[in-house]
Amino acid sequence: MPENAAGVPPGGSFGPGRAGNPEIMTDDTRRIRLVQTVLDSTDVRRLAEFYRSLLGLEYAEGDEPPEPGRPDERGRDWLVLRGPDGAPRLAFQQVERLRAPDWPDGPVPQQMHLDLSVASLEELLRQHERVLALGGALLSDRDRPDPDDEERFRVYRDPEGHPFCVFVTERDE
Repeated sequence: MPENAAGVPPGGSFGPGRAGNPEIMTDDTRRIRLVQTVLDSTDVRRLAEFYRSLLGLEYAEGDEPPEPGRPDERGRDWLVLRGPDGAPRLAFQQVERLRAPDWPDGPVPQQMHLDLSVASLEELLRQHERVLALGGALLSDRDRPDPDDEERFRVYRDPEGHPFCVFVTERDE
C-alpha cells in the first residue's frame, strides 16, 4: 500500500474504510482527549515565558522560574503552562536543534500552528505591539480582507520560529 511522506497509508493509520467501523469510532467517555499542545524549543524557559506573557497563562506547579541567581533545572527539559482553571494548555520540550518552518512556502513546512483570536481590529493592533515587544515577529498582515475572504488576521513567528495566527473574531464596521 502506498504511503505519504510520514509513512501513513491512504485513509490514515486505520487504512481505507476502517475509520467508519463503529467499534473504532465512538462518542463515549473512552475516547481520546487532547491534553496539551507541545512545542519544541532550544530554550524552553524563553518560549514558555513568551506564551505565558502573551496569553496570560500560569506555570504548572513546580515549573515556575527559579529565584534569581539559582539554576533553572526545570527550564532545561520540559515546562507546562496552564489556564486559570488549571487545565494544561501548552507544553515546551527542550531539543538540541530546531529548524524554523519556511512559512508560507519552502522546504520546511509549518506542520502545525496555533490559532489565537481577539474581539476587534483595535485589539489586534494593541496585541500586535505586545507580540513584538515579547520577541515575536510579523510574517503576514491581513487587516483588510480581500473580496473573496473576509477574515482579518496577522501571522506571527514566536521567538523559536513557530508560526501562529491572531484572528479578529468580530467585524468592526
